[in-house]
Amino acid sequence: MATTKKTTKKENILTRERLIDLYMDYVLENGKTPNIIYKFTKDNGLKEEDFYNFFGSFEALQKGVWDKFFEHTMEVMQKSEEYSDFSAREKLLTFYYTFFEILSANRSYVLFSLKQEKSPLKKLGQLSTLRKQVKEFARDINREARIEAHGKTIKTPGSAFAEATWLQLLFLLKFWMDDNSLQFEKTDMAIEKSVNTVFDLFDTTTLERVLDFGKFIWKEKMA
Repeated sequence: MATTKKTTKKENILTRERLIDLYMDYVLENGKTPNIIYKFTKDNGLKEEDFYNFFGSFEALQKGVWDKFFEHTMEVMQKSEEYSDFSAREKLLTFYYTFFEILSANRSYVLFSLKQEKSPLKKLGQLSTLRKQVKEFARDINREARIEAHGKTIKTPGSAFAEATWLQLLFLLKFWMDDNSLQFEKTDMAIEKSVNTVFDLFDTTTLERVLDFGKFIWKEKMA
């Protein structure tokens, strides 16, 4: 009995992660977002002020969902013993593969949350803190790439690389949303080709891989 009570009490402790899970469950079970914080918290056995200990609004919580996806991605990558020895290119590839695996595990929520918003600005609004996290990660990748270059001139500054990485993620996100292939294998192919293209552009500014990538996207979108 003592063990059961202890477990139940622990499960009732409200955390940022649990509040996010409750929100996602609501969206998936009801096919809509909650409108009133008071009712949402009451239905989940919480007090309204409990919500405000973590988020100021449902909009802030939506951003928190994407923060959680990013944080989980970083945790998974950094648990790997091999990750620290990866090259900058390999780290970016690993990030995308891991991030989209996590999105795939939450695909129903992601598709709903992005498709329900008709305004592009509102869609990007819930990704605003994710954008900051991704760009900071990209700056770290850029610094590692410069170290790996061993004195070789890399013309692309960290800020440009960070913005390119963010735009690349948005492109891959749209590609993944439209991908109906088995286990999203076409998205995996797009990730590899897009990352190789970016690094080749920054390293050698060759055109061949850009054209190859462009042909790949054209075929997939027109198929």
